[in-house]
Parts: sequence; structure tokens; C-alpha cells
Amino acid sequence: MELVRKHPMFSPLLFCSHIHYEKNQPFPHNGLLAVGSSGQLLCNPRLRAEPEQWARAAAHGLLHLGMRHFQDKPHPLEWNMACDCVVEKFLTDLRFGKPANDFPLPPGINGEEQLYRSLLEMKEQDRAHYSGFGTAGPGAADMIDTERPRYYHYRTPEWEKVFAEGLSEAVRRAVNVASGVSDSLFDTAVDDRQSESERVRQWFMSSYPLLGAIAASFAIINDPLVCQRMNISIAAISPALAEIYINPAAKLNLEERRFVMAHEFLHAALRHDARQEWRDGYLWNIACDFAINQWLTEMSVGERPEGLLYDEQFKAMNAEAIYDRIVTDIRTYRKLATLRGIGLGDILPGQGSVSADVDLDAFYRRALSQGLVYHQEQARGYLPEGLIEEIRALGHPPIPWDVELARWFEEQFTPIEKIRSYARPSRRQSAAPDIPRPNWAISKASLDGRTFGVILDTSGSMDRSLLATALGAVASYSASRDVPAARIVFCDAEAYDQGYMKPEDIAGRVKVRGRGGTELQPAIELLKGADDFPEDAPILVITDGYIEERLVFYGREHAYLLPEGAALPFVAKGKVFRFR
Repeated sequence: MELVRKHPMFSPLLFCSHIHYEKNQPFPHNGLLAVGSSGQLLCNPRLRAEPEQWARAAAHGLLHLGMRHFQDKPHPLEWNMACDCVVEKFLTDLRFGKPANDFPLPPGINGEEQLYRSLLEMKEQDRAHYSGFGTAGPGAADMIDTERPRYYHYRTPEWEKVFAEGLSEAVRRAVNVASGVSDSLFDTAVDDRQSESERVRQWFMSSYPLLGAIAASFAIINDPLVCQRMNISIAAISPALAEIYINPAAKLNLEERRFVMAHEFLHAALRHDARQEWRDGYLWNIACDFAINQWLTEMSVGERPEGLLYDEQFKAMNAEAIYDRIVTDIRTYRKLATLRGIGLGDILPGQGSVSADVDLDAFYRRALSQGLVYHQEQARGYLPEGLIEEIRALGHPPIPWDVELARWFEEQFTPIEKIRSYARPSRRQSAAPDIPRPNWAISKASLDGRTFGVILDTSGSMDRSLLATALGAVASYSASRDVPAARIVFCDAEAYDQGYMKPEDIAGRVKVRGRGGTELQPAIELLKGADDFPEDAPILVITDGYIEERLVFYGREHAYLLPEGAALPFVAKGKVFRFR
């Protein structure tokens, strides 16, 4: 029984069962052991056997309980034979213990139900090849119905769940052996050497495939002096160095530690350090924390520690959308604390890579994408749609700003259908020079109202080279979409109407006026009140973001073109493009 207890797969089952070897118990007289439906192992005290044979018999009986073999069948003897064969094949593949006989296992043992149906169709002489693998002796059933004794002070365990716990523990220890953490599957001392954080990481590797590969690649730093020096109150992560820091002084329980480590792993896996781009670092960290904590709470991964950032108003929003929301109230959100502390982000900057042969972005992207596939295939738990979308989005590179701007122009200006006309000089074929041919032409009526407004921020903070880049892009896309002219308005403290300009004139011969402070609303009012500017024409605003905190477009379609690193002081309803 000590051999059974030391094995991580059978130890939970043995703990919940009861061993009996008294002479007044209903033990099998010609076999080593029978198992009762209430969890009793009824051992024969009159037989002698090697310890490995007793261990094999005890494990055989425990597997009957864990595999839910106690079922009402019309032919119980054939069902017991089928279950015995399946259990013995399992133990043979596991190489556990020593069988009481040397009978070779017959072929075709795939499952209890399938083998049971096959046995019912077999002839008696063929069925004999599948008998003799039980532990109760020749011709006897080793599964018997028993009542729960009165002195049992607990309810009957859910044997399948107990067996699943043992199986999970065996997998965890096998991972320890493969990774060099322990020397043997039966080395229980390794649990004493491992920290709680290490055991949580092993749980991710063995039981949570979404983050298993990410968890395996990170080194865990539990040194309180290191955390004190780096001002880490609870936890932090360095995606570049592949290190996660857990402060032991935080006194997290197992479930809280699981939540915190999953939080940090998602920071790295979703590339929150690289996706910051132009945004404020601390506010971006706060936005990412809100998104991650919302997902982990929905996924029921561990238990969220008290005080972590969580707000129902950000439900179903990604980090970028949350950031746009919280920048409207910077004073409030700068007072909030991450897992590292107030004013300190738990995403630590740094440079490095997981391997010299693998790009950091490629590694995290591939690990998370494969983890998503394994998680869904094995049905390991609920995943929010927002998290799934972010994981899939990591596999696609971001669209360049000029391509996004071109798509915006395509949405606003549909292609013009050209017609054939004899009104313009036409080309003549050399084979028939006397026959005039119609040429392709654009109807002037289709160009009516085909225009848009450009409000150009000409304040002193706007760089001239950035203005040239933006105007060049606007000019090229206007020409490509057959826009004959655009209405240009310069604006700083006042609005300066330049009137309609052809695309080729926008990029080359525009003279910027103004250079004072910035108020763009007068320019919007100017276009709104212009009789020659269509009511459905869109407006493109080119600015550096240092503008008033509210703009009203009166329901008109609009978009913003900002330099990289710039931000608007409000949540934009129109599309935002950032050029380099």
C-alpha cells in the first residue's frame, strides 16, 4: 500500500478508500482483492504475494472506482471481464506493479463499452482469452456491491473527480522530471523545495494550455530584496527578459497567486509593451489592467485579489478603447495603482529575446496562438470573445497608416463609372483609320459634390515637415479617387478659408497662414455655413492634438490625421490615422 500511496495518480484514490484485511470481511477466497462499490479494498489475509503484486491489485481496484466501472449491466460478468482487461492494459502501459499472472493481454482492448459488446457476441471458447485478468481469482468478479458502513463519517466521494486530480498531479510531476526540476516521479520532496509561484506555473503548464507555453518560458523571481529594490508591491513582468517578479510579502493565497500570474503572463503574451506606441505609459498600463482583469474574472482563473483594477463599465472593451476613455479624466486614473504600485507600471521595459534564433514578437504570437488552439480543442474552459479577438489579431501585422487613409477615401468616394463618348478626340486604329472610335470619358455630372474639407492645424506646435507629409498624402489620394478639388481651411486662433484647391495644388503651392494658438471649431463652423460646401461632404482634420477639448461636427462624417505619438484630448467618434 505504501507503493500505491507514493504514486501521484493513485494516492488521492487510496486516501478516499478504506482498506480491509480482516477475516470477517467478504474478501475473495481465491484471489488477492475485491473492491466494493462504496470504496472498500477487501484484501485476502490468507494469501501471500510480493509487494509489487499487492500494489498492482490495489491499483486495479482503485481504477475500477476512478473509471466509473460500477454500472448496472444486463450481463455483469461480461462487463466485469471487459473492465478488468481495460484496467490491466492501463496498468501495463503505465508499468506499475507486477501482475499476479503472466497471461498476455488479447488485442482489441480500446474501451469498456466496445469490448463489452464484443464479448457478448463472442463464442464461449473465444471469450476465455479475456478472462483471468481480475484480482478476485478465476471465474470470480472483483467488483462487488457494498453498503456504506455506518461508521463512515463522510459522503461517498466523486471517484471520477478524485481520479482526475491524481492524473493531473501525475502529469505535473512528469513535467518536473522532463524539465529537470526533480529526478523521479515519486520525489515528493520537490514540492517542499518549490515555491507556491512555481507550483502555480506548473499548473499553467499542465492544466491551462492557453498560457502553458508562456508560463514555461518565464523565470520566476521571488526574492523580496529584488522586489523592494524595484518597488514591486505585488507583481511585475519583464517580457523582454522573460522574468516575472512576485513579492512574497504580498501574502497571496494559491488562487490569488494564480490570478496575478495569469495577469502578468497576458501582459507579455498580448504584447502590451510593444502596443503602447504613442500612448502615455502609465495610463496605457492602467487600461491594459482593466481589460485583463475583466477577462480573467469572466474566465474564473483563480481569485481576483482585493483592490485590483476592475470596472464593469469597461466590459467588452479592449485596451485601446479603454485608454481612449480614461484619458478624458487623467487626474482620476493616475491615482490608481497597478500590481506594482501607484504611479508605477507592472510592465517593465527592457530589451532582449527569449532565444537568439527566435524573434520576441514571433515567439509570443506563436505561443499564444497555439495555446488558443489547444485550449479550444481540449475544451479547457470559457474564453471571452474580446480576448480571442486580440489573440487572433496578433497574428496579423498592423495596417500602415497610409493604407488605412486610402481605405477611408474609398469609403467616402465610390469609383466613378466611365462612359464612352465621341465628344473627345478618339484614337483610330491603324487598320481602319477612317473610322472614328469613342473614347473613355468622365461625366461632369458625376463630379458634382465630389469633394471634402481639410481643416489644417497651423499652430506653432505643428512641425512643417509633418505638414508636408500629411498634405502630400491627402493630395495623392484625392487625385487617385477622382476628387476634382478639396476645400482647404487653415486654422489656429482663427479660421482662414483657402477655398477649393486642386489636388496638385494642395501638396505644392499651399502657403500656411497663422501659427498662433489652436481652436478648430471656427473652421468647422465656416464649412457648415458655406453655401458652396455640400452638406454630406466629409471633413479631414490634420492636427497635432493640442486643440480644444470638444469639437462638434453636427453629424458630418469626419476623420483625424495625427502625427505618431500625438493624442486627442477627447474620445474621437471619427476615425483616427497616425502618420510617420
